[in-house]
Amino acid sequence: MIKPSRKRPKLKTYIDLFCGIGGFHVAASRLGMKCVFASDIDEHARQAYQHNYGLLPHGDITQVKASDVPDHDVLFAGFPCQPFSIIGAGKGFDDPRGTLFFEILRIAKAKKPQVLVLENVRQLATRDNGDTINSIQAALESIGYTVEWKILNALDFGLPQKRDRVIIIASRKKLNFQWPTSLPRAKLKDVLEKKPGSKHFVSAAIRQRCAREHVAPYKPMIWHTNKSGNISSHPHSCALRANASYNYLLVDGKRRLTPREMLRLQGFPEEFEIVCSDCQTRKQAGNAVPVPMVEAVITEVQHANK
Repeated sequence: MIKPSRKRPKLKTYIDLFCGIGGFHVAASRLGMKCVFASDIDEHARQAYQHNYGLLPHGDITQVKASDVPDHDVLFAGFPCQPFSIIGAGKGFDDPRGTLFFEILRIAKAKKPQVLVLENVRQLATRDNGDTINSIQAALESIGYTVEWKILNALDFGLPQKRDRVIIIASRKKLNFQWPTSLPRAKLKDVLEKKPGSKHFVSAAIRQRCAREHVAPYKPMIWHTNKSGNISSHPHSCALRANASYNYLLVDGKRRLTPREMLRLQGFPEEFEIVCSDCQTRKQAGNAVPVPMVEAVITEVQHANK
């Protein structure tokens, strides 16, 4: 079980909404904070969360009364990104999942945490020519928060994965907040398993097609096949996806990423135990927040709140 640090900062407690397998949990617990409530609708994610952190998340947040949520200092939420993603239908708030932001607003209005740290896909910033992110900012300001946001990339925070994400900081008092600077990037070879199982290798036909269509400059590389079928390769992974990473990212054009490699690409520690199927773990990793990136953000929030 992943244990929290014994250190206790001024911002001591947090809740973890749309928690998945706990990217925010790992980051905040490393910094000495205590989780007092978590929620996710996915039963497999809840299973992994409970196994690794000793806390069973509640289910559907729409069915939880705000009065039943414990008081807390910080609200973390990587709210569902599919409505805003270029991979999904891109319906934004027209998608029922897009309205789940208002569950965050409902709980924040009732419980008044000092700070909210929210995460979503890059496309949130450009949806409807910026109207979506402006609406989110206005809604948070209407309940007493000062809001700022920025697009951060996991590549700049130690991970060999290109993953742009919008990070929103909302605080009840004006913070002298500084966005974190970059961290040294881990090498791809240090993320890859030395002896992946044979089940992760693609068929000979796929390997032969990849070899005909693309020659990578060196190894190891992650080969990326886009929607048009064109192949490119990089010394890092493109963004993991909840449902498609298994097929469109190949290590040296030969095999798919293993669940452990996907967790490493998101910054989860080795002691994070895999308790679900490969299929569910790939989905969980694809939905997760990059741990070092949000840890750097939370660190700056703590410093600004002193």
